[in-house]
Amino acid sequence: MQAITVQDRDAGVSGLTLSELPHPRAAENDVIVEVHAAGFTPGELDWPGTWTDRAGRDRTPSVPGHELSGVVTELGYGTTGLAVGQRVFGVTDWARNGSLAQYTAVEARNLAPLPADVDHLTAAALPISGLTAWQALFDHAHLTTGQSVLIHGAAGGVGSIAVQLAREVGARVIGTGRAGDRDTALALGADAFVDLQAEGLAGLGEVDVVLDVIGGEILERSTALVRPGGTLVTIAEPVTVHPRDGRAVFFVVEPDRACLADLAQRLRDGRLKPIVGAVRPLAEAASAFTPDKRTPGKTIIRVTED
Repeated sequence: MQAITVQDRDAGVSGLTLSELPHPRAAENDVIVEVHAAGFTPGELDWPGTWTDRAGRDRTPSVPGHELSGVVTELGYGTTGLAVGQRVFGVTDWARNGSLAQYTAVEARNLAPLPADVDHLTAAALPISGLTAWQALFDHAHLTTGQSVLIHGAAGGVGSIAVQLAREVGARVIGTGRAGDRDTALALGADAFVDLQAEGLAGLGEVDVVLDVIGGEILERSTALVRPGGTLVTIAEPVTVHPRDGRAVFFVVEPDRACLADLAQRLRDGRLKPIVGAVRPLAEAASAFTPDKRTPGKTIIRVTED
């Protein structure tokens, strides 16, 4: 089968190479998925699991990509809850070959059924961004109706989903980003938008929740915006500065079949709309993620035609 592989840790996205690999084998509780569409996060090339297995052994050449939508073609021993021929979407394992391949082996618990009226390209843009936004807002920050939330990167993959989820729960949403992101964030449901380059964070006042996807100086300055009893949640880096009278949480997203199913239902109902950007074939994956220019939405790799 064809797959995108990486072998050189220092090469970055330029090290993505189209290769021929053996068909994957299904371990216990696995399924084999024929991948129709896949998502990839350039930052994952810095994750240890991209280069080593759970025992710390080198596993290159490895296949990156941790979001997928496709069809189950094979069940491993003991696998329950899914069937051959079923449409699924979800998250591949962090320390195993991923989704930038024609076929991949995935733990069944990482996947959820995909309704027939949700297309694979849209579904592939949702798993990591959707789970991250949900877990940040509700599992860690416990956002509720009437509270206020500041969402950095409001037009990005995680931020755009978070804006929609927070708006639906009845929170007041302030989005941040670049000037060109203003219209997108407001259209998604943000009540206000702050251009970080031109306006900064001064004068914003306090909020109940801050969701940070940027890290660095923005993360540090955001701690002062959390009102007493509030929460700062970040996925960018471990927290070294905490709000004076609030909590700070750094977390890594976890697979959750029930939450994926809920997100899929929101897609069907029109309550949630991931922003799909460029769509490129598997052979062009390397050039699709080369950071030569910034494009709106999440880039999706079309692996198999529907």
